[in-house]
Amino acid sequence: MLDSVKITRRQSEIRQSLADLVGKEKPTEDETRSLTELDAEYRTNETRYRAALIAEDTERREAGEELETRSGTEWADMMAGFEMRQVALALDEGAALSGQTAEIVQELRSQGGYRGIPIPYAALEQRSGETIASDNADPIQTRPIIDRLFPGSVAARMGAQSINIDHGAVEWPVATDGATVGWQATETGAVGAAAAYKTADKALAPDNTLGVQMKITRKALKQSGAALEQAIRRDMSAAMGTEMDRVVFLGSGASGQPLGVMTTPGTYGITSTGVSGPATWAAFRNAVTRFMTANAAGGPGSVKLMIRPEVWAFMDDSFVNSTDVTEWDRMLRNIPASNIVMTTNALAAPTGSTVLPTNALLTTNAGGVSPMFVGLWGAVDLIRDPFSDATSGGLRVTALATMDVTVARGSQLEMLTAVQTSLNA
Repeated sequence: MLDSVKITRRQSEIRQSLADLVGKEKPTEDETRSLTELDAEYRTNETRYRAALIAEDTERREAGEELETRSGTEWADMMAGFEMRQVALALDEGAALSGQTAEIVQELRSQGGYRGIPIPYAALEQRSGETIASDNADPIQTRPIIDRLFPGSVAARMGAQSINIDHGAVEWPVATDGATVGWQATETGAVGAAAAYKTADKALAPDNTLGVQMKITRKALKQSGAALEQAIRRDMSAAMGTEMDRVVFLGSGASGQPLGVMTTPGTYGITSTGVSGPATWAAFRNAVTRFMTANAAGGPGSVKLMIRPEVWAFMDDSFVNSTDVTEWDRMLRNIPASNIVMTTNALAAPTGSTVLPTNALLTTNAGGVSPMFVGLWGAVDLIRDPFSDATSGGLRVTALATMDVTVARGSQLEMLTAVQTSLNA
């Protein structure tokens, strides 16, 4: 109990005692002595109470800072205790889940319906420091792959924001019309006509579900032990991460896929400009200039650029006016290397037999708003199939993940087409 509370209670008791003694017309010597002692104690407690409040104020502030970060820390600690091995054994042998794994699964089940065992996206991150069998490859670099939309992914590096949604659809109102500015032309004239504040809703809907299938052999279940943790994470996270990363940009919008931002850019209000010429800094500079004139970017340093490796190879081999400066050097002088993303997964390969044209994408974060939003619904639903591989004693599992893609403001993205990576005509 806080000292201030203890003192407050004692003061209340003293006041009660003083009220009883003061009401007596002829108090005894003992009662008179008690009046003096209680009065002195009451005055002393007032000083102690003020000191206690000052001391406890500091403690409250420190406790408040701890509470602000405790939830995130506790969640990370709980996720660190989630064991994929328990899930695999539960699906294969019907073994009961225990510890933090059981708590997390129970909590996820209470938030939504799952046919199998729900797995949080954070549990699929590749972890370091776990026991790995000597005959299993140890990855050179381990990092979180899924939650926060796999931080090492192309989508994340291009500024996409991952939104974890429990259920239902989510919309972002984006302002399209609002305040107007005008000058008073005459002394009695108006300053201009007012316009209604309007917004357009950008929705994420749970209409697209990705399925990942995986076989776990009987030998792996019986022999791998703790190494099964990393094996399942590597396999599932690599498959899901690669495909999710691809559909953010190249999703067809049909056959169950979400519509990628580069498939039909006009649907999202994204400007698509045909370069129809070799990949040069001038071609990309024009797109950056359009960003700046539209007030979407404050300078080339705030623009992110996604290209194919063939574009880098072409620009790095294109020298300017017989100098030792290449087109790639010119680009790096304006756009930081950390803002340039090279990928073969999120951009289609160059086609054709002569100029080999390809596409590129520019994005920027304007006013704290991400250029793209990726919605992930609930957790990964892991469902067992004990029949397909029954003859070999293996286990086949299917992981289902629901996601969607949308763009808040099309002006924060620009697509370049027909960027040539060869001059052979």
